[in-house]
Amino acid sequence: MTTTIKIAPFDAAEYLDSEEAIAAYLSAALEEDDPSLFLTALADVARARGMTQMAQRAGLGRESLYKALAPGAKPRYDTVLKLAKAMGVKLTVQTTG
Repeated sequence: MTTTIKIAPFDAAEYLDSEEAIAAYLSAALEEDDPSLFLTALADVARARGMTQMAQRAGLGRESLYKALAPGAKPRYDTVLKLAKAMGVKLTVQTTG
């Protein structure tokens, strides 16, 4: 007799339910020095908050937001900043030491 276990795919957006969780998630993604990972994290947060609402708050079209956060996309710097502001987070710089 074979037992089958069904596993649902992990969706980080389901766990991004507070400002603190979002900030910690984006910070951890930035620390990995992988731009595609950071963009994936931004997309997860946008999905958690609602893509339409995030697009409106960032002053972007919904389709433009989807394109900017699609795998392999290389969004403009100002798009990333607008989206971060719409998410209620600020990107900062600090020394590595």
